[in-house]
Amino acid sequence: MLLRFANLSLLVLFPVAWFAPLMKAGLLPLFKLSEISVVSGLQSLWGTDVLLALTVTFFALFAPYIKTLGLALVQFGLLKPVVLPALNILGKLAMADIFLIALYITLAKGIGVGRLETAWGLYLFTACIIASLVIGILTKQSLTKSQIGSQST
Repeated sequence: MLLRFANLSLLVLFPVAWFAPLMKAGLLPLFKLSEISVVSGLQSLWGTDVLLALTVTFFALFAPYIKTLGLALVQFGLLKPVVLPALNILGKLAMADIFLIALYITLAKGIGVGRLETAWGLYLFTACIIASLVIGILTKQSLTKSQIGSQST
């Protein structure tokens, strides 16, 4: 029951994380920093590089949300556990987005042209992705235990 609640809470937390500020960036230290979220970053990408925007949209929005919905369907018995390996792959693809954000932050700080600060949304988004991975693993374990228990009786 706790796994179901935790997974369903991700359906609310993911959209919050998409609009939360991931980082604050500015060209010069004297000027105000602009907040960048997943959604605002995607809006910028759509204007400059559509292929990259599609890729990041899939990694950041669709992969984690589809995985969470699929996991909920498995947990409530509406989808067979056979899909768990595919859902696990979706979770790993979503983690790739976190890696890219961290890489961009590292590169931007290394260049030293402007100022860049991480914001609370980056930690929320990362926590959601990691929680989704852990919930997936625990769901698979609980389903395996219940199948073993039903076979032995």
